[in-house]
Amino acid sequence: MMLPKFSMGFLYAAALLPLLMSSPAQAQEWPVRTVKFIVPLGAGAGADIGGRLIAERVQKKWGKAVIIENRPGGDSLPALTAFATANDDHTLFFAPSGSFAVHPHRYAKLPYDPVRDLLPIARVSETIIAVASARSIGANNLKEVVDYMRANPGKVDYAVVPGTAELVTDGFFQAQKLQLVKVPYRDIVQGVNDLAVGRLQFMMASLAIFQPALQNNSITLLALTNRQRADVAPGIATVEELGFAGLELEGLVGLFGPPTLSLELRRRIGADVVEAARDPEVGRRLAATAQVVNPGGADEFQASLNRQKDMIAANAKATGLEPK
Repeated sequence: MMLPKFSMGFLYAAALLPLLMSSPAQAQEWPVRTVKFIVPLGAGAGADIGGRLIAERVQKKWGKAVIIENRPGGDSLPALTAFATANDDHTLFFAPSGSFAVHPHRYAKLPYDPVRDLLPIARVSETIIAVASARSIGANNLKEVVDYMRANPGKVDYAVVPGTAELVTDGFFQAQKLQLVKVPYRDIVQGVNDLAVGRLQFMMASLAIFQPALQNNSITLLALTNRQRADVAPGIATVEELGFAGLELEGLVGLFGPPTLSLELRRRIGADVVEAARDPEVGRRLAATAQVVNPGGADEFQASLNRQKDMIAANAKATGLEPK
């Protein structure tokens, strides 16, 4: 029996047809199994809580379980490596952008591609980041703290969360020509304890970890580094309002996907995540961890990330940071 003859062009088109049709089918059928959110922080961290709140809500809509896999430590590289090597549209990355935004300026070689492997899907929230000082220095506001630093070169100790916050803080101090001593901590919470007793004089970290010391009135809250004021810290101005825009830092938290994610599926997942983030209960529970809900789709999230990327590049240049 002779088989009909087909041209190479026809055979190529026939082979390509399923691929051309796969994107809509992928979006309609996804998920077909359990979805995983990899989080580069430990259980109980702000992003972990946010990820779990979103997961609880989207799994009801998706009809499949959504689990959290915590991979803390290692400057977020273990978590990012696990996400990038999974090459799976059911494995997503839920994280604060500050956990990896400095990587291209710090490492000459990375186990992932920051541009190709991290596809923004949806912005969920912002961690409220603050600057605070020890009461022992007798300063009441950010200007007085900076004046104190300038009047005491080499005698002021400070601490900051590693990563983006560290780069922003160091860049600001260099621009102001301030001579300070940076104190490293494995557990940044210990820095708050030292700030409270005057062993440190200045610190930048998430507002959440400052809360116990603020309740004890043992430190002075100076300003928020976010672009806008926050209801969780009424009456506290932003660094930009106070004339110190060089300390501005947004604690962006959101969901990322792999580059294999189709545009239609990316939009569908993003819409579901944004809808979940707008649940009033999510906002209430995130507020308790000093986060504010700030949902946005992929384009809005990308625009926020681009602003942060430009700011980090400027600070890396100012501090002379070079990849190693």
